[in-house]
Amino acid sequence: MKKEMKFSIAIIPLVVMIVVMAITVIKLEQGPHIPLIVGTIVAALVAWRSGFKWKEIEEAMYKGIRLALPAVVIIMLIGLTIGAWIGGGIVATMIYFGLKMITPSLFLVTMVIICAVVSLAIGSSWSTMGTIGVAGMGIGLSMGIPAPMVAGAIISGAYFGDKMSPLSDTTNLASGLTNTDLFVHIRHMLFTTIPAFVITLIVFAILGRNFGENRIDSTKIDQTVQVLQDSFVLSPFLLIIPVLVIVLVAKKVPAIPALIVGITLGFLAQIVVQGDSISEAVSALQSGYVIDTGNKMVDDLFNRGGLDSMMYTVSMAIVAMTFGGILENTGMLEAIVKQILKVAKSAKGLVVSTVVSCFATNASCSEQYISIIIPSRMYAKAYREKGLHSKNLSRALEDGGTLTSVFIPWNTCGVFIFGTLGVHAFEYAPYAVLNFTVPLISIIFAITGLTMTKWTESEIIALQKEEEAKLNG
Repeated sequence: MKKEMKFSIAIIPLVVMIVVMAITVIKLEQGPHIPLIVGTIVAALVAWRSGFKWKEIEEAMYKGIRLALPAVVIIMLIGLTIGAWIGGGIVATMIYFGLKMITPSLFLVTMVIICAVVSLAIGSSWSTMGTIGVAGMGIGLSMGIPAPMVAGAIISGAYFGDKMSPLSDTTNLASGLTNTDLFVHIRHMLFTTIPAFVITLIVFAILGRNFGENRIDSTKIDQTVQVLQDSFVLSPFLLIIPVLVIVLVAKKVPAIPALIVGITLGFLAQIVVQGDSISEAVSALQSGYVIDTGNKMVDDLFNRGGLDSMMYTVSMAIVAMTFGGILENTGMLEAIVKQILKVAKSAKGLVVSTVVSCFATNASCSEQYISIIIPSRMYAKAYREKGLHSKNLSRALEDGGTLTSVFIPWNTCGVFIFGTLGVHAFEYAPYAVLNFTVPLISIIFAITGLTMTKWTESEIIALQKEEEAKLNG
C-alpha cells in the first residue's frame, strides 16, 4: 500500500546522494553521474518499500526525463552553434576586437568586459577562464595588481557571460527544467544581472585607479592577436551573425529557430569566408573545431564545440532527472518541500529559500549543475501554487546556483578556478563582485516584490494543457 511519505523517509535518498557526491567529486575527483545513479537506486528502493510498484517507479523516471527533453534539444544545438561559430571565425573575430580594448588604466574593468564578451560568445565560463583568464592573470601580475583582484575581475566577467549567454548549458538547464522559454528566461535575468554588472564595473574602476600608472606587458596579448590574424580571416562583417541572432531574439523568435539560423550562417562562414572544406565544416559541427597554432591559449580556446562535446551534459541531465523524477512523482520532494515551506510561507520567502537552497546544494553536492536541477524540481509546484511565473524560479536558480558555485572551494567550479588561475576561493571571494551581488539583488527584489511576475489565468490553463499533452504523448 502506498502511503504519504514522511520527511524522515523522503530525505534518505537525498542524503545518500549528497554523501556519495561529496566522496566521488571531492575525494575521488570523478564526475557527478555515478552519485546520481546511486541516489536514483536508493530513491527507487525507498519508493518500493513505501508501496510503489516497479512499473510506477519506472514511469516516474520517464516523467522526469520527459521534462528534461526541451533542455536536451537546446544543449545539443548549442554544441553545433559553438562548433560552427568557431569554425566560421565568428568567435575569433569577437575575441580579436575585444583584446584591442585593453588599456593600462582600465585593465581590471577591461578584463571584466573582455571575459564577459568571450563568455557570451562561447557560453562557457570555464573555457573563458582557462584561456583569456590565464593570460589576464599573467598581465595583471606583471602590472603589480594582486592576484585575487585580477581573478575576481576574470570570474565576474566570465560568469556574466555564462549566465546570460543563450549558448550556456546552465542557462538552458534552468530554463528547460522550469519549462520557461530560453529568451524569456534571459530577459528576466537582466533585472538582477545588469545592475550587478554595473556595480561590478564601478568597483573595479575604483580599484583599478591604484594601478593605472603601471606599464602593461602586452607581449601575450600581441602574440594572441597575431595568432588569431594568422589562423582566421577576421572581419567585422562576421559580427553580423551574432547580431542577427540577437535581433531574432529581440523579435521573440523561438530559441530553436534562432539557433538554427546562427548554426547555418556559421557553417557557411567556415566554408565561404575561412575557406575550409565542407567535410571540415561538418566535422566542426559533429566533433568540434580542431586547430594547432602552437599557442596553447589559442588552441585551448578554439579546440572545442560540436555535438559530441555536449553529451556529458546531456547524459548528466537525463541521469539527474531520473533521480528527480522518482523524488517528485512518489511524493518525496513534496514531503521535503513541506518542511521548507513551513518557513517560506510567502512568495518572497519562496524565492529567498530557492536562492539559499541553490547555494546549499552547491556546498553539499559540489556541482553547479545539481544546484539547478534539484531545486528546480523541488520548488516548481510551490511557485505554481503561489501564482508565480516560472521565469521567477528559473532566474532564482541561476542567481543562487550558477553564480555561487565559485565560492565553494570543494565545488567543481572552485576546484577548477584554483587549478587554472592559482587563487583559492577564500582569497578571490571578496573580489568576485558579480557573483555575490546578483544573489543579494535577487533576494532584495523578492522581499520588495520588484520584477516578480505572476501567471495570468489564461497562461496557467495553457501551461497545464501543454504539460498534460507532454506527459500523455
